[in-house]
Amino acid sequence: MVHFSETTRAFCFLHLSILFAGFTGIFGKLIALSSGVMVWWRMLFTALLLILLRRFLRVAGLCTWRDRLKISGAGLLLALHWLFFFGSIKLSNVSVGVACFGMIGFFSTILEPLLLKRKFEWLELGCSLLSIAGILLFFSLDLRFRTGILLGIVSTLLASLYTIASRFLGRSYSTETILYGEMCGGFLALTLLLPWYFLCFPAVRLLPSLPELGELVVFAAVCTVGLYWCQIRALKTISAFTVNLSYNLEPVYSILLAMLIFQEHRELSASFYGCLFLLILSVSLQSVRQFRQQGKAAVDRESPCSAR
Repeated sequence: MVHFSETTRAFCFLHLSILFAGFTGIFGKLIALSSGVMVWWRMLFTALLLILLRRFLRVAGLCTWRDRLKISGAGLLLALHWLFFFGSIKLSNVSVGVACFGMIGFFSTILEPLLLKRKFEWLELGCSLLSIAGILLFFSLDLRFRTGILLGIVSTLLASLYTIASRFLGRSYSTETILYGEMCGGFLALTLLLPWYFLCFPAVRLLPSLPELGELVVFAAVCTVGLYWCQIRALKTISAFTVNLSYNLEPVYSILLAMLIFQEHRELSASFYGCLFLLILSVSLQSVRQFRQQGKAAVDRESPCSAR
């Protein structure tokens, strides 16, 4: 019973984080700053918010520099993921950028067994290949957004690595410690990389306007602190593959919002909707499989024959 309640709570945190994530692409489109400058401001406000929260709650800091470096590495993965993700959105649109998340289950299927030493699951690969087929269909038939799709695929690979790293860190550190270390460490790492970024992509504008300043604060508070706190809490119970595959629902939220706010349905072809159908089918099949496994595990725990 305790295990079931923990699993249920983890899934609630997971889907709340997906809901917050659905607004991420919208903010990325609304804020006119370049992707590197926007990510820098987002991480700055997030780090400041977390510092204030930790001081208010009187939470102890990380113990050693080794702890800080380890968690900061995950923060750098997160910063790079955002950089490519928002670059994908700005070179295409919100719908295309978030649809590339369909490949995250495939990357997790390959990487999680290698990095976390868990058993390889062929059924997971089968579910993931549906998402791959959708992305390939869209990429091959719609030539307008190919650069955005390629950046989105790189961002998805980085997101998968970040999720696996956070799950690994969750075994040793609290959710609050991980989130604080990732955001502060990621901000410092990104600050060191910005000169190289500006050399490759000169920014037209570095300072946000007053409306953009308000959007960045909300972006940091809800779609960053709230999102990743819920995600890390979920990863303490749920596998990285399940979290990543469930995040295939994020495009559904983001695409509906983008259609409502930016009228993006006028830009999308039939191949995109075929891609979206395969993404939803992939998530649905994996969800059915997960709930069947949970039900079987619950029956086994209640059966006297299961105790050895």
